[in-house]
Amino acid sequence: MQTPPVAARSGITVESVAAQMVAVAPGQIWLKDEGSRHHWSVALRRYAIARYAVTRQSYAAVLGLAPPAPCDAALPVVDVSWYDAIAFCNALSRDAGLHAAYVFDESGNVDFDAGADGYRLPTEAEWEYACRAGSTDARYGELDEIAWHGGNASQRAHAVGGRRPNAWGLYDMLGNVWEWCWDIYDARVYGEYRVFRGGGWSDDERACRASCRRKSHPTFRIDDLGFRLARTL
Repeated sequence: MQTPPVAARSGITVESVAAQMVAVAPGQIWLKDEGSRHHWSVALRRYAIARYAVTRQSYAAVLGLAPPAPCDAALPVVDVSWYDAIAFCNALSRDAGLHAAYVFDESGNVDFDAGADGYRLPTEAEWEYACRAGSTDARYGELDEIAWHGGNASQRAHAVGGRRPNAWGLYDMLGNVWEWCWDIYDARVYGEYRVFRGGGWSDDERACRASCRRKSHPTFRIDDLGFRLARTL
């Protein structure tokens, strides 16, 4: 008898993950880096993005780790590096019978297969496009209604889905935890540093804007940084 995948044995089925993905139509977005004042346009193909950041329960189930305490199960997973996040994406893709989006070479470098149908991190263009959900404002609503931030979070992360979603039904795109994206921030200046977006539970309102960009080394881990799933459709 074939052994069921870890996710299924732990109550996190690939069907339940797929049900939380929201399809996004093709579009175009202008991005900007506020430090360099550089602007650039990105055309987007159809993709899907998760309604919620990956939770501690889902992360542990897919990777076969000890489950979190029940009171922590719905919290976003944090203290995960960019490498941890893409390893999770590949593991979930294997459980779902999909082609992994990431391939490691002999030197440990990571290549992104843009044609793969497996789970992956959103690009930062995909992330911002989904965050805005058609809005051109800095936020998709009043900050206290849509985000856990330094002024209302009591210095801790909260269960996903506790604030009002954006117009496309996506929760916590701003606040609660920052979210890793696929992209390198600026290779000429910062080498392999990767982008993360969205603001976190300890940040002020300036960080909780759709356009705010941050970066760190892909091995970096901290208690207000997690990730959200995407897929190419």
